[in-house]
This record gives sequence, structure tokens and C-alpha cells, in this order.
Amino acid sequence: MTVTELPQPDQTPADNRPSSQDPRVPEQIPLNAVDVHPVLLRAGTPPAARDLLAQAERTLLAADAAEDPLERYATAHLAALRTTAAVLAVRGRPEKNPRRRKAIRSAWEVLPEVAPELAEWAVYFAAGAGKRAAAEAGVRGAASARDADDLIRNAALFLRSVHRVLDPAGNRVRGSGPSAS
Repeated sequence: MTVTELPQPDQTPADNRPSSQDPRVPEQIPLNAVDVHPVLLRAGTPPAARDLLAQAERTLLAADAAEDPLERYATAHLAALRTTAAVLAVRGRPEKNPRRRKAIRSAWEVLPEVAPELAEWAVYFAAGAGKRAAAEAGVRGAASARDADDLIRNAALFLRSVHRVLDPAGNRVRGSGPSAS
């Protein structure tokens, strides 16, 4: 089976997933491998944001290809962070008074300020940050296979939403959080 023939995640038994060390897995696996159908970015999107979104896509695909639930969970959360970084690269604003800097805040705290339409996603991913840290530390049971599958699916939906939000044609996605149907 070639990488382009990978079945959807819910149809792939965990023991048949290609590992991230598998030489058959190229850097760019087709996005349909994790059910991501992004809206193409227009030329007006800054190169840094496009690069971050491409990194997020590759990271998400690596999460889908990994076997260990902890690695899958942590990697999917990293994909969501990279997706958020793309939004911040486009919409972020520097501090007005750099001498009076506020305390360092997470990307999930800043995201709702620069992209209110993504606030619900920020809450969702912020809630999983502790679990991601535990998964990265290798704490057994920190994330189940189902947790990882859910996070991969939601990170893919978030990535698709961000592609739409960053579309300079103005096709904004409203109410696109994890509980929207």
C-alpha cells in the first residue's frame, strides 16, 4: 500500500499504521489521510503563515501515522499550536508599550483576542495542554487511543477552519469551534 492509498483513520487498525520512522512515509502525506480538506490559501497570506500551516499539516499527518497514543496526542496538539501560530503571524499585534510588558501568555490565551471566531477552539485546546504535557513526558495513561483520535480529528477541523479564516477574500468561519455542528 502506498501512502496515497492510506485509508481514513477510522478504517486503519492501529497495528497497520505506518510509523513515523517508516521510509515509505514521505514528508507530505495527502491531506485526505486525516480528512483535512483545506481551503486553498490565496497569494495574499503572508509566507510565514503559509509555512506554519504547511508545518501544521505535516505535523498532523505525523500524528495520524504514529502508533503510540501518547505520541499521537502530543503531536496532534503540536499541530494545533502551529495552526494557532499561523493565525498569530497574520493577526498578532505587538505590545503598545514594550517597557510595560504583561506576563507571558499562552497562544491559547492570545488567540481569542486576535481571532474571536476561534475562541471556542482556544478553550478546547487549552484544556488539553496539561494532558499534552503529560503525554510528552511519557506518563502512562495520560492519553488513550480514543483521546488521540479525537484530538487528531479536531486538530484537522481546526486547521480547516483556520484556512478559511485566513482567506483574504473574506470568507470568515463563524462559530466553528469543536461543539459546532
